Order: sequence, then C-alpha cells, then structure tokens
Amino acid sequence: MFRVEDLQIMEYRQAWEYQESVHAQVADGAAERLLLVEHPDVVTLGRRPPVEKHLLATPEQLEEAGVALVHSDRGGDITFHGPGQLVAYPIIRLNDHGLSVGGYVRLLERSVIAALAELGVHAFRQDGAVGIWTEDHGTTAKICAIGVRIRRGVSMHGLALNVRTDLSRFDLIVPCGLEGAA
Repeated sequence: MFRVEDLQIMEYRQAWEYQESVHAQVADGAAERLLLVEHPDVVTLGRRPPVEKHLLATPEQLEEAGVALVHSDRGGDITFHGPGQLVAYPIIRLNDHGLSVGGYVRLLERSVIAALAELGVHAFRQDGAVGIWTEDHGTTAKICAIGVRIRRGVSMHGLALNVRTDLSRFDLIVPCGLEGAA
C-alpha cells in the first residue's frame, strides 16, 4: 500500500520534521508515502562539503530577500526551493523494491523524464550530474534537482521540479554546485 499526501505550502523545516515522523513510521512497517509540497523561498545546503562555497549571497542578503537558509541532512550540494516548484519526498523501503541507492536515484530520474515527456517537455540525464535537464532556448538547463538520504533502508528527501519557479532566485547560489550551469 502506498499513500500520496499533498502538504500544499509548508516551510522547509516543518516539512522536514514531518518527513522524519513519516520516515520512522515507514521504517517500522507503515504504508510507504509520497509527500508533495511547495516551500516558501529557502536555500538548502546538503551534506557535501564544502557546500557553503556555493552560497553567493550573504546571510544578510538572504534575509533582506526573504529567503531562509537551512542546513539539511540530504545528499547533494546546494539548491533553492520556492513557490512554483513541485517538491516530492518519496518515503519508501528500498529493499522492498530491490533498489540500491544508485538504482533509486536513477529510478527518480527516469520517472521525472517520463512525467515530463507526458507533458511534452523533452528532458534527459546529463553525464556526471545527478538530476534532470532540458533545452531552454538552445541552452541546456537543469529542470529538476535530486537530493536524498537513506536511513534504516528507507528514503527521505527527494526531488525538486521547477514548474513556474522564479529562476532569478538561483542567482543567490551556484545551483547544485555546478559552475556555469543554467
């Protein structure tokens, strides 16, 4: 059994606390879940050091812009979440699906590519970079970031798909630590 929950708009920290609660339940055998959410403006830092070097704005500039800053326990580097971005947190038991961590990340990538194809958006993987890319006016641009954490064999965190996101907010960071990437 698998349940989908629409958390609507929720602060990143509040959603993270809820994920922790759901993660514990799923690890103890409860139904797996897919949490869907939109976050108010927030820059999140993953566990990969030295991720702080990819933060271009000062804490004062972030505060002035109304953008929160959160150190997360997910994998990956740095990203922005904000209105118009679909964030999906699958909380599943990898062993129940015969998935390694790498296999799980590739499954997320394939799923997003397939969903975007259904909407007429050509998307693809890019060698050496986790996430999903598309062509934007002749430029290859990242449309979906992925950052996960696996604990007790159960996934947390997930993916962020730019739908109608204010892309100027990505000027505050080096998205995913990828210099020069759109």
